Amino acid sequence: MTAPFVLAVPSKGRLQENAQAFFTRAGLALAKTARRAGLSRYHRRARQRRDRLSLGERIAWQLARGMVHLGVTGEDLVRETIADADKHVLLIDSLGFGSANVVVAVPQAWIDVRSMADLDDVTTGFRAQHNRRMRVATKYINLTRAFFASHGVVDYRIVESAGATEGAPAVGTAEMIVDITTTGATLAANGLKVLDDGVILRSQANLVAARDADWSSEARETARVILDHIAARARASKYREVRTRFKGCDAALLAEAHNRFGVVSPFGGPTSSGMVTLALPAGTALRARQLSPRARRRHGIGGVARLRAGPRQPAVRQA
Repeated sequence: MTAPFVLAVPSKGRLQENAQAFFTRAGLALAKTARRAGLSRYHRRARQRRDRLSLGERIAWQLARGMVHLGVTGEDLVRETIADADKHVLLIDSLGFGSANVVVAVPQAWIDVRSMADLDDVTTGFRAQHNRRMRVATKYINLTRAFFASHGVVDYRIVESAGATEGAPAVGTAEMIVDITTTGATLAANGLKVLDDGVILRSQANLVAARDADWSSEARETARVILDHIAARARASKYREVRTRFKGCDAALLAEAHNRFGVVSPFGGPTSSGMVTLALPAGTALRARQLSPRARRRHGIGGVARLRAGPRQPAVRQA
């Protein structure tokens, strides 16, 4: 029997809502087939490890082991959870939601510390003075180690954080943090600042494929249908559809609109009632006066103020 195709998405919270909306806009209805993270089944021996992970980490963990075909999760969790991530997964596309940055943040009182080079000097001096390393509170252990090593910072030790990382310096459990932030407001409220070159990763939700999944011919075909739907939605979002009626619209006028503004008439010229459908590139406001005076006089459209564009629905059907 062919194994089912599994697309793993978060099962609750804002990411779940955004993922659901994303696939719905692409004409794909998600059917939840399990209690957790949209997965159909788990191996019993993996359950103990799985239960210690957050939803996003669990999806990344399952992708790394080929237990799902596709998954929606943040790039930060992919890079943190999966060693040599590019060997095990493929980041297909950014989905446009769940944006946040993984950053190095230090107390605002450290007025002379603005860069990772400054931090290197401070950590070295701290160890010489206190005979211990500075502590970094974070849940991004692997990302932190790699980033600090790339900047030559070695005099620190990681304090693993399970939550409320931004409060660690204030309560004395760490001198600085590596955490994820969207606006930086929470960091500022806790008296922290991001170093000028302290952005480790600019992350957002991604559609990710597992290289080690069972990619049978049926699974590949299912993935193709999903990706075709998503691509069709992306193409459709670049255009706006306008329907209008005016005297004298003909092939010459449509050709001028196409050449000057990129306008396409997908159904050809006007119908018997004079209605014409135009597809405009997003952001285009086609004004009649932008056409040549000769065209306006010839086609009697001098009084047309503007053709207003509304959302064009994607031309996709559910397979």
